[in-house]
Amino acid sequence: MTHDTVAEAGRPDPHQDHPALAPDAPAPAATRDTSRVHPPARRVVRADVTDAVLSVAAHADAVACAQAGAVVTFSGDVRDHDGGRGVTSIEYVAHPSAGEVLARVVAEVTARCDVDAVAVSHRIGVLAVGECALAVAVSAAHRAEAFAAAALLVDEVKHQLPVWKRQVLADGGDEWVACP
Repeated sequence: MTHDTVAEAGRPDPHQDHPALAPDAPAPAATRDTSRVHPPARRVVRADVTDAVLSVAAHADAVACAQAGAVVTFSGDVRDHDGGRGVTSIEYVAHPSAGEVLARVVAEVTARCDVDAVAVSHRIGVLAVGECALAVAVSAAHRAEAFAAAALLVDEVKHQLPVWKRQVLADGGDEWVACP
């Protein structure tokens, strides 16, 4: 087959088959039909204040979906120290409105971000060192949006959630932390 058309410099002749593609290969990205791209679903899958053990993996599973190219998780765990002193456990106590506040915060952040799904839980009760106190999972089409939403969720939950903590110290004492 001959063509009288001359390709522009640096561009292949549009009348010739694409040399890098096998006959059954998809078209180059520039010519693909993108009309079926799904907008973010912005679903809140979970927003719980609970005394149950938290699984970050279960939160990640809950937000996974075909549209998401990224699932970002955060596990806020009880550490064994604070301010140079040893910590053996933390007791989290929630105001009766904590569940409603968490649901509102998660819904607001989810609505503002380009995410597909979000799951957030905060644990209450006595937690040992190493246990998860805050579990966050976010799915989004791209990692930047997922990371940004997860960071914003953690910050807003810590800022707005009416949950207080009492640290039990290794020396036998205890202290309430960040309480008004």
